[in-house]
Amino acid sequence: MLRVHLDTDLGSDTDDLCALAMLLGWPDVDVVGVATVSDPGGIRAGMTAYALGLAGRDDVPVAAGAEGSLGGYFIQLEFPDVWPDPIEPAPSPPGAAIELLEANVAAGATVVAIGPFTNLAMFEAARPGALAEIPLVLMGGWITPPLPGYPAWVSEQEVNTQQDALAAKVVFERCRPVATQIAATLETFLRERDLPALDTAGPLARLIADQARRRGEEHQMSRLAAQHAVLCHDLLNFQYDPLAAAIACGWDGARIQELRLRPELIGDKLRLPIVEDGIPTKVVMGADGERLARDWSDAVVRASFGR
Repeated sequence: MLRVHLDTDLGSDTDDLCALAMLLGWPDVDVVGVATVSDPGGIRAGMTAYALGLAGRDDVPVAAGAEGSLGGYFIQLEFPDVWPDPIEPAPSPPGAAIELLEANVAAGATVVAIGPFTNLAMFEAARPGALAEIPLVLMGGWITPPLPGYPAWVSEQEVNTQQDALAAKVVFERCRPVATQIAATLETFLRERDLPALDTAGPLARLIADQARRRGEEHQMSRLAAQHAVLCHDLLNFQYDPLAAAIACGWDGARIQELRLRPELIGDKLRLPIVEDGIPTKVVMGADGERLARDWSDAVVRASFGR
């Protein structure tokens, strides 16, 4: 059984909830803890606890982590997702998220970070080298540009690293992560056609379907799809975080290459150029999006029905 510790900014984009639900239903995976990040007052921890409750997984420990950013926020915090019930914030005592991470790392858990890396950088400062000794998968990093035909996004649009660029620099320099970069996630889709299976499943799956529909409309994803023929016409979102979570679970549908990166701060932005004398880093270069969609849906439905 693979033990997984999830570090997340759940509540800002539906893909965090998609990743959590997938992990709960992934075969032979045990989610042993969730820490939130960029979480003023524990609102994200409250959302996480609510989602776990829908899946009947109140046994999973949740700790509200860093409220702020070591290097200053890149964008203003937002909590746009609508929930069927009022969410009670769940603040934690100072240091609780780091203590949960420390306990799970000591027990051999794989760490999956799908939000800004503030908690990880703080843990690295407290326990130097500890994260370098365990599997660590990040959703983040703008390393190679998207393939031709995909949206020509640039590094400033990659939120997880830029939201706390100083923390991201620490993690890329001192840990040994697998970086699930933006260019790879653009090959993974959440589509309108995926939602009927969620609509007929349990409450967690239905919540994901509701939020995905709203998010697709708010972000005008259909217009983006119309501008890029390589994208599916019924696009609702990219599966950024589920791809990172699947890779952490051993999913072999991704193409991973070792590159040599030099993390550097230019102003308040992180750059990760490929250089001959850089730090060897495993980077996700692409993924089988159709296969991920099937595996993700199966896991979410399984989790929503209590496995």
